Amino acid sequence: MGHAVDTLVFSLLNGTVYGLLLFMVSAGLTLVFGMMGVLNFAHASFYMLGAYFAYTLQGLVGFGPAVVAATLLSGAVGVVVERWFLRRVHHHGHAHELLLTFGLSFIIAEAIKLFFGNHPVDYRIPPALDVAAFTLGRQQYPAYRVLMAVVALAMFGVLWLLLTRTRIGIVVRAAIHKPRMAQALGHNVQLVFMGVFGVGAALAGLAGAIAGAFYTTNPNMALEVGVMAFVVVVVGGLGSLGGAMLASLLIGIVTSLAVGVDRSLADLLAVVGAGAWAEGIGGLLTLKLSSLAATLPFALMLLILLVRPGGLMGEKA
Repeated sequence: MGHAVDTLVFSLLNGTVYGLLLFMVSAGLTLVFGMMGVLNFAHASFYMLGAYFAYTLQGLVGFGPAVVAATLLSGAVGVVVERWFLRRVHHHGHAHELLLTFGLSFIIAEAIKLFFGNHPVDYRIPPALDVAAFTLGRQQYPAYRVLMAVVALAMFGVLWLLLTRTRIGIVVRAAIHKPRMAQALGHNVQLVFMGVFGVGAALAGLAGAIAGAFYTTNPNMALEVGVMAFVVVVVGGLGSLGGAMLASLLIGIVTSLAVGVDRSLADLLAVVGAGAWAEGIGGLLTLKLSSLAATLPFALMLLILLVRPGGLMGEKA
């Protein structure tokens, strides 16, 4: 019984940390896609660039400075992309933005393979951080996971305060929702858009620089996280930072718990007395829930789109 409780607690902790990582990636996408309306399919590429920038600089300046530099470099790349690419096609509509960023994601991925090879690189946690935060039962919980959670929560707090409690946040929201009025009041709307896009890219780069050392830094990491980031934004609600946090935690915890469940749907139906009916049907009911874990976020997204198309905390039209 004690072992089962420990496993459940660890699954909840792992799901929470994974959810917070998803928030770190999707926070920038919430700003860019949810607020600016830019379909940036290359957003996860900035996540990958952050990991590779940090890996390259770690041996030169150390882990901490490398993470900071990777964040700034990813933001700089985002500024370049917005200023000299997206701005030129923005007036043509979403289709051109989608195609441009879609192609850009492939270019970045191929450039990574060209310089670093088509295999994972040896980007690891520094020994000083590779320790246990606490012990539960016989299992030790890595301190680095706790660090990732703290960084994500700090990111959420800073963004929320910046957007809701400062003059910068007022100008950003005005430029996004009422660009002509903001322009008439003397604000440079194009500069605001460039800044928001750069911050979004920097946040994704920070997530990659931190997560790449714990998970795997490879040329496919953008594909693995990118789709999930869009799911988070849709489930949470376009433009809602709180919704992105809620959706990230929900998806992370549900996925983590499902991975640890070694039972099929037929087993669950047997508990309520429908085992014979389940055995007669067979098929999907015999699949383990753990094998369906990867599909649960998409099933949740479809459910949300059917029941609440605006997302959990999306703004009402």
